[in-house]
Amino acid sequence: MTLRCAVVGDPVAHSLSPVLHRAAYDALGLADWTYDAHRVPAGGLARFVEGLGDPDHGWRGLSVTAPLKREALALAGAATPTALLAGAANTLVRENGGWRADNTDVPGAVAAVRERWDGPVTAATVLGGGATAASVSLAMAELGARTVRLLVRDPARAAETVAAVRRHPHAPEVVVGSLSDDPVTGEVVVSTVPAEAQVPDLVERCRAVPVVFEVRYAPWPTPLAASAVDRVLVGGLDLLVHQAALQLRQFTGRDAPLTRMREAGEHALGSR
Repeated sequence: MTLRCAVVGDPVAHSLSPVLHRAAYDALGLADWTYDAHRVPAGGLARFVEGLGDPDHGWRGLSVTAPLKREALALAGAATPTALLAGAANTLVRENGGWRADNTDVPGAVAAVRERWDGPVTAATVLGGGATAASVSLAMAELGARTVRLLVRDPARAAETVAAVRRHPHAPEVVVGSLSDDPVTGEVVVSTVPAEAQVPDLVERCRAVPVVFEVRYAPWPTPLAASAVDRVLVGGLDLLVHQAALQLRQFTGRDAPLTRMREAGEHALGSR
């Protein structure tokens, strides 16, 4: 039987997840595993999952990207503590005939930062307030941040993210400010906003922060990433590889070949 996994979201054609997972399957000799991409618009995840059929159809896992991460948590029959804390899931695993939700963005972001930076994280600024911002904000708390500053365009739309970060066991202080003019502080600035939102003034306000974490990998480099030539840069591919490796372990039960996955992602980006 063919064993199936996929990434779902909207848009999803740009996703590198198929490249990374397929490279891992090849390295591990998992010839009967497939991994594809499916465009699923907001509000459509439950119908898509229902259409996958029962476990005998071979479906083992879904990687979930925007705008479906909160929908994924809502439809799952079980969820990990990390997914519940974040209020969003980027992973659905077929388990006991149902679906279990997890969030590998949080530990993936921790691993991505620690791969590039071994210094302290006492405070961080996160640009944006959506589901990904919640996950990376929780990662900053895991790294030791006692203050997380969220800079957003609309504070009302960031309410779920604020609540998620405040639920963290370390109880960091959460400060909500304006993306357009408030200061950027801390050892790490994490951007979850589109490249077009990274206007020169915002990039300049980020200049004093020693670690730049750009969660996007396309287009690359974003204005913020391009400005980090003299600082530590954690890229979207770093995050994608680490969170995908954690997903792969849950989908297949095998340890992920990180180097092969990263090489495949770098090659794919270089070919675009």
